[in-house]
Amino acid sequence: MKHLTAALLMALSWTAALAAPLKLEPVAPDVWFVQGEAALGSPENRNFISNAGVVVTPAGVIVIDALGSPALAEELLEAIRAITPLPVRYVVLTHYHADHIYGLQVFKDRGATVIANAAGREYLQSDTAQLRLQASRETLAPWIDARTRLVPADRWLSGDEVLELGGVRLQLRHVGPAHTPEDLTVFVEGPRVLFAGDLAFRGRIPYVGQADSHGWIQALSRLITAAPAVIVPGHGPASTEALADLKLTRDYLQYLRDTMGRAAADMQPFDEAYAATDWSAFESLPLFRAANRMNAYNTYLLMERGAP
Repeated sequence: MKHLTAALLMALSWTAALAAPLKLEPVAPDVWFVQGEAALGSPENRNFISNAGVVVTPAGVIVIDALGSPALAEELLEAIRAITPLPVRYVVLTHYHADHIYGLQVFKDRGATVIANAAGREYLQSDTAQLRLQASRETLAPWIDARTRLVPADRWLSGDEVLELGGVRLQLRHVGPAHTPEDLTVFVEGPRVLFAGDLAFRGRIPYVGQADSHGWIQALSRLITAAPAVIVPGHGPASTEALADLKLTRDYLQYLRDTMGRAAADMQPFDEAYAATDWSAFESLPLFRAANRMNAYNTYLLMERGAP
């Protein structure tokens, strides 16, 4: 068994060595992001399935989200050092899902201040978060292991706030409950870049889970009204067609609610309702087969309970 484990570690290390290094892509002057894969987290991709943002100011760096493993966070730090010698002063979390936070300890250990909405505290202290970490130590080994830990925020925000560093202003807006209760968006004022977290999934099916889809749709409508110049979603490429991308996620969520809501109201069994639904507008998107049925089922249960 020990030899098999060593062989597995060697194979995964070789896979990591062959993987392309994290690439910081510019979206505006002094604003960058790295793009995760359109896939489920796995040892082969090191749980690199979400995006992270970087804002460089004269007084230091602000990172938005921390990626899905400590190794990825280390690589992100190396990429940041290639564009500036300034330290990371803040990490702003859009929400506390695993693929956005397992790299957080790397930044925390180097002195960064972690900022998140206070609604994330309940999840972080829950059995669900601990069980998810325990499962990830098995399914995402060796990238998630016994040394990987959950990191609380240093500053828990109770509402909207402006974060200013080196003359650069970022609007931190609490838009949950939506995808999660603690959803936070980050709007860089000068270039009007919006880091939307998992409120927006570009070019792939979103993960709905136990989300408040009614609140999520309302939040997307508010973001559409704000008309950002560039949107960086939690997953997928950045876009200057923010309106279309925000509408795609909103329309998908609304379609789930409309179709599954009618089925629940008619007491139609879920399997029958799912098979009868026309999914053609979305079935060509990445991760449709992996996520859509689960999204539909969770929405069916939500509407069956009489949720707004």
